[in-house]
Amino acid sequence: MSRYARQAAVPEMGAEGQARLRAATALIIGAGGLAAPVLQYLVGAGVGHIRLVDPDRVEESNLHRQTLFRAADIGLPKAEQAARATAGLNPDCRVEPLMCALGPANAAVLAQGADMVLDCADSFAVSYILSDLCHARRLPLISASVIGCAGYAGGFCGGAPSLRAVFPDLPQRLGSCAEDGVLGPVVGVIGSLQAQMALAVAAGMAPTPLGWIASFDAATHRFGGFRFDGAPEPQWQPRFIDPAQIGAGDYVVDLRTPSEGPLVRPDAERLPPDAFGPGGPCPAPGQRAVFCCRSGLRSWAAAERLAARWDGEITLVALGDPTGETL
Repeated sequence: MSRYARQAAVPEMGAEGQARLRAATALIIGAGGLAAPVLQYLVGAGVGHIRLVDPDRVEESNLHRQTLFRAADIGLPKAEQAARATAGLNPDCRVEPLMCALGPANAAVLAQGADMVLDCADSFAVSYILSDLCHARRLPLISASVIGCAGYAGGFCGGAPSLRAVFPDLPQRLGSCAEDGVLGPVVGVIGSLQAQMALAVAAGMAPTPLGWIASFDAATHRFGGFRFDGAPEPQWQPRFIDPAQIGAGDYVVDLRTPSEGPLVRPDAERLPPDAFGPGGPCPAPGQRAVFCCRSGLRSWAAAERLAARWDGEITLVALGDPTGETL
């Protein structure tokens, strides 16, 4: 216990909490800026097994905020380099890197055996895919997001309301690091909050961070937060599916422009989201509607329009984030 003497001395942690950390398995999605403090603090605290998922490679523009990486890592897989960077920190912890993207088809397999899930990917579609999975399995989900000078970390599912319950409506737009920029220290602050929430959940500390959102705005240097324990789950919940799960009889719409890529499949229609207002096209009776775009945002917008006048099944496909990078 000499390694953990300082944290085990905290009454809320104790020897029992430390034992829980060692027995815990955490699934972390994304090996970028949020994952940098998350990985270092979870590994240092003695979490026994971490499964780290990220399909991307290190880029020069990552280095100001993704502090586990060095210039020599440019071009190398993020998950592998992040695992190597933390390997010497604590022999009690095993970091298992997986160079793949999380999606609806593999989310359940990747979460197998996990005691909690950390969403460090900062992807609209990934957050909702993870929330749906964790809500169904009663797995704690610690999700975080940062754009520009502000961000939040929250504890969802695991007996608390899901992310959908707190954010049931479509965002007006999706920010991105490439378009809106992001400050490295803000990512570090939010990642540290996310790490503390995860440790509290894994160690069984009270009060639980599940049902709580903590926020930070670097422009005003202020922290905030609120509880959402009583938030109701929305009745309408459009689900994401994998492109491979599109069926032969589905009504498929590709909402991307021709410059973004070829049709998701030859029989798909290429239409904008606003085509599905009053008087717009509808699937045939018994068909499932499948809306496809890059991030999932336009798919959600088209689904909302169609759902207002059609009560059939509607699913969403996110074919790839515009920037392709995790925070």
